[in-house]
Amino acid sequence: MLSKSMAVSSFQSLPGFRDFLPRDFAVRQYLQETWRATARRHGFVEYETPLLEDTGLYLKKSGGELSTQLFRFDDQGGRDVTLRPEVTASLARLAADHQRDFPKPLKWFEIGQCFRYEKPQKGRGREFFQFNVDILGESAAQADAELLAVAIDAMRAFGFEKDDYQVRVSDRQAWADFAAGRGWNADQLSALLQIVDKLERDRPEALNEKLSALGASLEEVKEFIANPDNASHAYRVLLADLTARGLGDFVRWDLSIVRGLAYYTGLVFEVFDSKASMRAVAGGGRYDSLVSTISDGKVDLPATGFAMGDYVIRHLIEETPHALMQMEGWLQRHQAGCDVYVVVDDESRRHDALRLVTDLRTAGIAVDFPMLPMKYPKQMQRAEIAGARFAVVVGSDPSQCKCKILSSRSDVMLAADGIVEEILQRLRQPDGPLLA
Repeated sequence: MLSKSMAVSSFQSLPGFRDFLPRDFAVRQYLQETWRATARRHGFVEYETPLLEDTGLYLKKSGGELSTQLFRFDDQGGRDVTLRPEVTASLARLAADHQRDFPKPLKWFEIGQCFRYEKPQKGRGREFFQFNVDILGESAAQADAELLAVAIDAMRAFGFEKDDYQVRVSDRQAWADFAAGRGWNADQLSALLQIVDKLERDRPEALNEKLSALGASLEEVKEFIANPDNASHAYRVLLADLTARGLGDFVRWDLSIVRGLAYYTGLVFEVFDSKASMRAVAGGGRYDSLVSTISDGKVDLPATGFAMGDYVIRHLIEETPHALMQMEGWLQRHQAGCDVYVVVDDESRRHDALRLVTDLRTAGIAVDFPMLPMKYPKQMQRAEIAGARFAVVVGSDPSQCKCKILSSRSDVMLAADGIVEEILQRLRQPDGPLLA
């Protein structure tokens, strides 16, 4: 969890926004580096879009609650602008403008910040970082299978085991067929999807009342969801593809998953923790008409994608012992402030110590040191706090320095003219005896 302390200054961060203290920032790096490595393993390339967009981009075809959750304002040029609440619309704009420059399909990903004005709660803030993975220019369900493979691989990369989470897949086309069989129009289908999206959150009486207004019942909808014969052809193709990869057991058909945004057109999915104790860890689906909508029909590009946010995945990691242990191991290896702490034991040789600091840093070694005179024990304490592997002590003898291996509490004398090479050699090895 993000660190909290008593506010001392006159100002505090705004509700739903976060400060990232060093450990929190390191956790964020862990999440983002894991996401980035996962996407690259699957052949995706990284792109980036602006945080600020024309508000019309999100009003054109978002639907649901999104239009009421915008951080929206007029800029000094009188333009109606919004801090992006999600990345898909920006990607659709970008793809419409530049898709001719790239072979299809486009396999792109972005890791970036988004903003939504909604009530802060567990797993949800007003600013958050998202991992967005998309395939554009391929309409076949095999593209959706590739995305699900990325999502599953990301969960594995965070150290989750198969029983820790579940991937629930649905198809909006099945609901379109449900509505068409009753002669419903597009507005009635949209209303139905909004009701289904809240099946697990709204009271049965409220759901029945809303469905009755459409000419259906909660029992009828639940029977449709429970019938495995309603699985779509696209889902069967997706399942066969994932089964061939050895991933078929990770997914299950669940028509209660419809996703809230109006631009989804086909297969959709969400990743949940097995206990269903929090919001979806990830979610997405096919949005074949969004690029066409954004470009006013000038570009027709099928697309599918998903997003995973930093709030929920961090909470799930912290509540899953084996995933947490993996993250803590990564933090121990990567959060150290330096590899070497240079201890100035003789102030008359401070200039020599500064030269050593520079030489070590020039060699690519992370180094810290006391900028002002400090007692030896205090310097050693600083070295420990910094997470240094070695403390190099510059004493009265200009020909040699003591190198202390902090993990084993052992030390060895090193010739002054060979310290950089010795430290480089030692950093390439696990902790153990240092060659003198």
